[in-house]
Formats: sequence, structure tokens, C-alpha cells
Amino acid sequence: MNLFYNSQLAISPINWTNDDMTDLGDHYSYQQIMDEMRDLGFKGTELGRKYPKDVTTLRNELGSRGLTLTSGWCDILFSDPTAADSEAMDKFKAHVLFLKEMGARYVVTADGAGSVHWDPREDRSEKGVRKYTDEHWASLCENLNAAGEFCRSHRMTLVYHIHAGTGVETMEETDRLCLGTNPDVVSLLVDTGHLYYCGVDPAEVVRKYGDRVKYIHLKDVRQDVLDRVKKEDINFNDAVRLGVFTVPGDGVIDFKPVFEALAEANYQGWLVIEAEQDSLVANPIQYSKKAQEYIHSLTNLKA
Repeated sequence: MNLFYNSQLAISPINWTNDDMTDLGDHYSYQQIMDEMRDLGFKGTELGRKYPKDVTTLRNELGSRGLTLTSGWCDILFSDPTAADSEAMDKFKAHVLFLKEMGARYVVTADGAGSVHWDPREDRSEKGVRKYTDEHWASLCENLNAAGEFCRSHRMTLVYHIHAGTGVETMEETDRLCLGTNPDVVSLLVDTGHLYYCGVDPAEVVRKYGDRVKYIHLKDVRQDVLDRVKKEDINFNDAVRLGVFTVPGDGVIDFKPVFEALAEANYQGWLVIEAEQDSLVANPIQYSKKAQEYIHSLTNLKA
């Protein structure tokens, strides 16, 4: 399948060092991460917690290795009518402008309110997600539309990450998000691993919302670990530590229908290899090569 003529493979630094669980991969420097990405042949990378925070330094470090910044993560609290104030929007806008200066075109975001991950008001890692009320949904969609309009005014695209452990993780919740937001300014990030983790077929999401799918995370799942996670009700971070995620070609997901759906939708964006796992257990170089070989076997895409 050689239809992704305007698409490129990229890779996330989370394959080396985790952004949320800072002990995982903390021994890596950003220089080593970037060097290994370059040596693997990649031309694109997402932002990572180890990377320099100022534009000039980051641009020089990436440019010297022939790397492009594809996007960067920004968690939000837009579903909370009291939290999604000017300060919350200001944080988002500053992130957009940083990415714009770096030459990126996509802004990855997801709402953290009530999630098991990033809600600064309460720790829900063991309690599970606090789902949205109608008021929360209205606030989320209204603020996403405003944020998306800001992105568009700067020739950027907001891509919403359907993410396990948040208020938008199921197919029903994805439908509600899409129904409540403007498709011209709020697009979708399809993360194959997170969708499968939540019982959603990633190919179905692409087929249903192909025109809105503008960014892809290619992640696989180890079924035996996921079965244990579900059976024992293990929280998300512990599931990651147990190795629930891996690179494409090393898990249970069949990526052929995913790539077929993307080809049918004429997808032309980045395809970012991402595996949240312990780099001391799963060597990033070895696993990156495994992913490259598998993806090439299905699409003829190379890094």
C-alpha cells in the first residue's frame, strides 16, 4: 500500500522517556534521544519533557540533526466552567505560539478535568475517571471551538487526542465531542493504542471521521497485559509500567485495516510511532527498528 505520498513517519521521545512517569527513561539526555532518532532515519519528532524549552536552542538542536518538530502536547481544563477562564486559554495560546515559532502545524490537546492523569485539583489515579455532566460537555466544546479558531488564525490545526483515562475515551464520547464542535477548527488525533485499550476500533474511527482525522499516533497493545489490567482493575500508569503498550508489529492490533482506512480517507499527515513503555526493558532503538520494518511491510513508508 503506497498511497501515503504526502505522509511521513515520525517518532515520539516518549519511546525513550515518559512525560508523566518521570522515572521511566530519566537517564536519557535530549541529545542522546535526538541523536538516536537521527541515526534511525527519522525526520520528525514530537516535543518531550527533556527537550529545551526555548525556541532558539530547540530549533538549533533539531535542525543540526535534520529533525522537524511535528507537534507538542498541551493538556487543558476546558470542560470545567470555572477553570477554563482566561488563564487556561492563555496557557493554550502560549503553547500554540511556541509550536508555531518551531514550524509545527498541529497542536495536540486533551482535557484533563476528572481524568486519571492531569487534573491538578484531585488525584483520580485509583478512583477512575469522573465523567462529564452536560454542563461540562457544553464548556468543553465551547472552549475547544474558541481554541480551534485561535489555532486557525495562526494557520495551525487543533487535534484532539481521544485518550484513555479521560472524559473522551469511548466511541460514544468521541461522537459527542465531534457533534458538539466545529469540524472546521477541531480535528482529531487517532491513537491506535489508546483506542484499542478503551475497546474502540481505530479503523472505525478513521472510517467515520476521516475528514477530521489530521494526526496519528501508531501504538500497539500487548493483549495478555491488557487482559490482566481489565481483570484486576489496574490503573493506567501501572498498566504502562506493566508494558501494556508497545510499538506497531509487536502487539495484537492489526494495522492493515487502519492503514486501509487512512488511505481511503486520503490521509496526508504525520504518522508518529509512540510506545509508552520502560526503555530499560524495551530498548528504543530495537523497538523503533521493529516498528519501521512492520509499517514498511504494510505501506512502503520509510522514516
